[in-house]
Amino acid sequence: MDDNKFYVSYNSVHKLVKKLSKELIESGYDPDVIVAIGSGGYIPARIIKTFINRPIYAVGISYYGIDKKHKDHPTKIQWIDEVQSQLVGKKVLLIDEVDDTRATLAYCIGELLKYKPEEIAVLVLHNKNKEKDVEFPVEIKRYFAGLNLDDVWIKYPWDADDIDSHTEKEHQMLDHLKKEGKELYQ
Repeated sequence: MDDNKFYVSYNSVHKLVKKLSKELIESGYDPDVIVAIGSGGYIPARIIKTFINRPIYAVGISYYGIDKKHKDHPTKIQWIDEVQSQLVGKKVLLIDEVDDTRATLAYCIGELLKYKPEEIAVLVLHNKNKEKDVEFPVEIKRYFAGLNLDDVWIKYPWDADDIDSHTEKEHQMLDHLKKEGKELYQ
């Protein structure tokens, strides 16, 4: 068992998004649009569309260079300039796969706030239980995280070279956790 890696299959992503969509609906938050941060937020955003049926806008934020080293700050690589006027007065659901350092989420929120939305809610599959580099602006009142995890390396299925091996590693990890009395997905 590799304790430094947390494997996530497509089935688990779907289960987390379904759970999160239920929490979102029960909270009373009814977004007008979904903004997916690429590339990790694209698949969760598409899955949540199944449950809440809202349009998806995709943005690309890069916090890593080509050499996979952290940049000093996140930068826009793809943005929604052509639809920015459609965000004015709207409720936005911002989706990414993980809240790690929070730098990418906070940067994107800062950019979206320039378009004067009514409200922005944040939804992530995983939140790492660690000190964040930045806090959310006071405008963020709603935050939905599928699972809270220790600061481990999360292996998402869309990054897998061999999806069968990846899924098998998740099964082994989940079996190990179940034996320890930790059931993650119901």
